[in-house]
Amino acid sequence: MRFKSIIFIILFIVFFLGEIAISFSFKRDSNRNIPSSDIIPLSQNLDNELSTYLETQDLDSIISDFISRNDIKGASVAITRKGKLIYAKGFGYADLATKEMVDPGSLFRIASVSKLITAVTVMKLVEDEKLNLNDKVFGNDGILNDPAYLNYTDRRIERITVENLLEHTAGWNNKNADPVFRSLSIANEMKVDPPASLETVIQYALKQRLDFAPGTKYSYSNLGYTILGQVIEKVTGMKYEDYVQFAILHPLGIYDMHIGRNYFTEKYANEVRYYEPERARKCYAFDGSGDLVPLSYGGNNIELLGAAGGWLASSAELSKLIVAIDGFDSKPDILSQHIIDIMTETNAGRNRLIGWRGSDGHGTWWRTGTLAGTSALVMRHRNEINWVVLLNTSTNKQSHIHNELSHTMFRALRSIEEWPEQDLFNRYSVNKTRYFAVNRAR
Repeated sequence: MRFKSIIFIILFIVFFLGEIAISFSFKRDSNRNIPSSDIIPLSQNLDNELSTYLETQDLDSIISDFISRNDIKGASVAITRKGKLIYAKGFGYADLATKEMVDPGSLFRIASVSKLITAVTVMKLVEDEKLNLNDKVFGNDGILNDPAYLNYTDRRIERITVENLLEHTAGWNNKNADPVFRSLSIANEMKVDPPASLETVIQYALKQRLDFAPGTKYSYSNLGYTILGQVIEKVTGMKYEDYVQFAILHPLGIYDMHIGRNYFTEKYANEVRYYEPERARKCYAFDGSGDLVPLSYGGNNIELLGAAGGWLASSAELSKLIVAIDGFDSKPDILSQHIIDIMTETNAGRNRLIGWRGSDGHGTWWRTGTLAGTSALVMRHRNEINWVVLLNTSTNKQSHIHNELSHTMFRALRSIEEWPEQDLFNRYSVNKTRYFAVNRAR
């Protein structure tokens, strides 16, 4: 029996180390586009032809018209029905200069849809009893009780809970602009060399008085979600991106979602190029170089946004995550129904969603994301149809583009009389040679 126990322990350690190896095989290094594992990401096994059906011709036409009408350079659309990925297609250009077209494997910045990823990770820690929604975040008894975060002006800081951060009720408003978009000026005020680190930005925020008592008001806060990224790191002992991939994404079979980088020269091989309106203003680069740059390439610090707005995804793999948190029985969820209910509850005196941006109160939830050069919209419907649309172009309509996009998708979905039956989620491969070839070709 003792011998069998030793063998079991050895096998467990080997399995655990193997999981760690897979988790870290997609980390950036000298060639950050090629993983060292044999797993080819789902979306790299898809192409537009697999979603070219007679039944979806009207849908294709409606989406193409939206793109043309709004001068969108490129878009990616994925639709799931009853847990199956039935449609994943690219439209337009991933890069106008090279004439590269968008395909289902194209990565896009998903902006504030990143908050849904962070919220899912936090709620999984809550479900696993490694975290509590009522846990205090700051102060000597808080999660982030490191010396770097103990120098605060307003004692109400000590009342901020994990739930406050999730629900945008921690006490900060945006009247002076969200600190995560002011890293260059904050570096100057804090007398540190740019680029300002996330730790410096949080220290700056802690030196200011709160705008309201925690838990008493709602005010959308990117800062709050970047702090949640720090909470995840402190509780797990792992870097935020690593832990999300290890604990949430990889167990779901999602292997091509990452925190993005800032400049075009740093982009992933299969990442699209981002486009802003023709007369969009330029600003000084976040890193203190003194260069005037577009907001989409050096104006906003994507890596600092991280947990609040820094993720990259393909529409197909993002759909795989949505299917795993939609609360339907067609595919297993990564969260319990109880936790999903907490995240989406809009009655019983509680109407602050967690991770999601909105709900109609009748089973439709949505999450939006907007940054210079990109827009994203995720929708979950009570009829078990979910969809994701990602754009690589921002317009003068700014976030209002989401209203037009949602109306477009509603009309497109109504055009479908008979749904395809195949499940593109099943198209996995372990042919490393093909993955190398795809990435070198890009």
